[in-house]
Amino acid sequence: MTTQDPALHARNDGAIGWLTLSNPPRLNAITFDMWRTMPAAIESFVADPDIRMIVITGEGDRAFSAGADISQFEKQRSSGDALAQYNQAIKTATHALLECPKPTIAKVRGVCVGGGLALALDCDLRFCSDDAMFRMPAARLGLGYEFAGIERMVQMIGFAHTYDVFFSARKIRASEAASMGLVTRMFPATEFDQGFAEYCALVADNAPLTMAAAKFAIRQIARDAGERDMERVEAMYRACFASEDYAEGRRAFLEKRTPKFRGR
Repeated sequence: MTTQDPALHARNDGAIGWLTLSNPPRLNAITFDMWRTMPAAIESFVADPDIRMIVITGEGDRAFSAGADISQFEKQRSSGDALAQYNQAIKTATHALLECPKPTIAKVRGVCVGGGLALALDCDLRFCSDDAMFRMPAARLGLGYEFAGIERMVQMIGFAHTYDVFFSARKIRASEAASMGLVTRMFPATEFDQGFAEYCALVADNAPLTMAAAKFAIRQIARDAGERDMERVEAMYRACFASEDYAEGRRAFLEKRTPKFRGR
């Protein structure tokens, strides 16, 4: 796969689709163009049957992302029309990531701040090294923060921690982020790559239809009861039992071998 944007590198690595935020001079701050090109990159991974999961990370060891590129704020987030376009680009990228049927994981090293933290929270899972640092500095910049993003944070870490994260705008070390549920797993920095690769291998070997059905059902639980698409939940559940992968899983179990799932 070719790079979709100079600062957003998309590549295939076996069963993993990698999206790398590449803006090292600004600690991988996310530009307007990066937000705009993200949906197409995600869609290309979704359409590729060989890709079983998507990983978002930052270039280098210093940062996952320092957030939105503030150098663009005066031009792209100061006037009404420009701000609307900028916010729409973020909403579209967020929607593409949240609705992605494949597992998504943020691999976090270094700083993960503001829009970078929001992007990581849009992923299904967040893994970090023990030297990572998290922060939501909206209150230090005078920014408003969208309801949907606050709602997701409350669902993940609860009311009290969300109040703290927004009110204090303080730096949060990896160990505390793990204890409050902001990240899923934390690894020693020297073991991060190996531990992350081992986890990805586990996911890549599993049945894609089962993971997609589980992910969709989990997403419905986060919605109000009246907004849940239970018909689709049931259809995806039944599709698993009617799939070739289910037959393969049963055969592999009886033959005491590793199943080879194809996503159909």
